[in-house]
Amino acid sequence: MEETEGSLSKPVAVIACIAMTLFYVAILYAPTLILRLPPPQSYENFMIRRFICAAVCSVASVIFCALVLPIRNGEPTYSTAVYGIRSDHFWQAVVFPLFLTSLMYAGSLMLKSMLLLNKWKERRHQYGEPLLGCIKSTLLGFPGQMSSVSSNILFWRNFVVAPVTEELVFRACMIPLLLCGGFKAYEVVFLCPTFFSLAHLNHVMEIYSLHHYSLLKASMVVGLQLGYTVVFGSYASFLFIRTGNIVAPLVAHAFCNYMGLPVLFVQRKGLVSAAFVTGMISFVGLLCPLTRPDLYNENTDNCRCWQGYCSWN
Repeated sequence: MEETEGSLSKPVAVIACIAMTLFYVAILYAPTLILRLPPPQSYENFMIRRFICAAVCSVASVIFCALVLPIRNGEPTYSTAVYGIRSDHFWQAVVFPLFLTSLMYAGSLMLKSMLLLNKWKERRHQYGEPLLGCIKSTLLGFPGQMSSVSSNILFWRNFVVAPVTEELVFRACMIPLLLCGGFKAYEVVFLCPTFFSLAHLNHVMEIYSLHHYSLLKASMVVGLQLGYTVVFGSYASFLFIRTGNIVAPLVAHAFCNYMGLPVLFVQRKGLVSAAFVTGMISFVGLLCPLTRPDLYNENTDNCRCWQGYCSWN
């Protein structure tokens, strides 16, 4: 990617990000409010409509950025690399960020392991099944469970559509805009999640009604949700800038959607808290070493992403 003489200004970059944020939210309501389509007959049809809207928004955002960003080199590999869409260093972009993200959930993983172990013990006492037999039956039942889960529309929303479309719009499109607009990398890490969190405010009225129109309860839930999206958005932006690969924040996003909020404490289970503390200490210690740009790029002095911004000075 090469910069032209007419580089972006900060106001233009911010306005472009705000426009994409509003478009991402507004298009979800387009079928009913603009196209005047009849209400969907089922929840599945409702979600499929939203999937299509999110996909349209993602494609439109990529095209919009291609027109706005000062890209002069038309080579396809350069054009896609601007958005972090690359085929090289794929396994590094999957394994390292996934391992790093799992450290934040060490407490949750410890709790899940303890519950699974207790389940095996109960089966052993009730049916006399040996431990190896319990493990074998669990592994054999895994493909069936995955088949059942994958047929659920929420599976596709949480682990495919939401991660892919949100990372494309709020990381792959917005971060190059902000960087080319003159923002420093550390500023983008904290600025980009602001747009990401604002896009989740479209659930306010739904949350308000679910909590029986209690303003206090709804405000607490919305505040927690916004705080979580800001923290995760900062982490995802950090991954994207450091690695220059969209796969890194994408796998972290899907994993976080699966795990939910990290478990910090469970009564009478001190191992969970100890695992959480150990995991967080390890996460902080390994955050920079496992996201070194040279692990994900052949040459960080002449990186093909954002004029070398992923070198992270």
